[in-house]
Amino acid sequence: MRNARRTTLIAAGAAAALLTLTACGGDSDPLAAESGAAESPEAGTIVVGSQAYYSNEIVAEIYAQALEGAGLTVERNFSIGQRDAYMPALESGEVQVFPEYTGNLLQFFDPETTATTAEDVYAALADALPDSLTVLDQSTASDQDSYTVTGEFAEANGLTSIADLAGVADLTLGGPPELEERPYGPQGLADVYGVDVAFEATGDTTVQDLVAGTVNVANVFSADPRIQTEGLVTLEDPEGLFLASNVVPLVSAGVADQVADVLNPVSAALTPEGLVALNVESTEEKRSSDDIAADWLAENDLG
Repeated sequence: MRNARRTTLIAAGAAAALLTLTACGGDSDPLAAESGAAESPEAGTIVVGSQAYYSNEIVAEIYAQALEGAGLTVERNFSIGQRDAYMPALESGEVQVFPEYTGNLLQFFDPETTATTAEDVYAALADALPDSLTVLDQSTASDQDSYTVTGEFAEANGLTSIADLAGVADLTLGGPPELEERPYGPQGLADVYGVDVAFEATGDTTVQDLVAGTVNVANVFSADPRIQTEGLVTLEDPEGLFLASNVVPLVSAGVADQVADVLNPVSAALTPEGLVALNVESTEEKRSSDDIAADWLAENDLG
């Protein structure tokens, strides 16, 4: 069974995490609290991580199974959280391979970047990343942030671009809590497009809240299949508020040579349409990331 390939973090790591939490009187490390990771992996083991985001976990599972297929020992540390939680583990080497998104990753390390296109963003990452990390080949698949509205709201207000929102009063923007502090969040909307919004942290229910009318603008990832199934409209971004965010393996510099020949072909095979199709298998067909990844690798002769 494919599930048998899954490995869990070693018990000593979990015990060390628990001991640390006790000693600190509840002042916890978000990575340790969410995943149990507390120490460096065993020699020869590649630790693959993922965000707490179903699409990211699918790509992480593809990476993990591809590496296992090449004969490497893999540990999975999935659903760690968002960038603030998992980046320290990557920089320290506790996690060594992670599916990332070029634009958001660049803005994490260089909030003032002026790069916007896929090529420029990818090139800028080379200078922005710490020496302990590197990116392998980027894919053409993109899952970038967008501002999205319902079809009815777009038609009623004549909306095709984010700039058109400047003429609409009483806007409420929904998205994950961290959006409020992102360069492309409410302040970015005001600075770049002159659009004022109230912000509501909607988290995992963002699309549902948009469809229900609780919010009238939503931060939705561009590969979310519900954009099509719910008849949503992604607003154009002529000023480049959102950077191109192509899927790319972020890896520890120390294992880059070991994993590049395995993961670069994965990136070459992963397309924009293919990523949406993978997401549909998760959200609509309710398939596990393990099964989705195994089938995708087989279909692309990478298994």
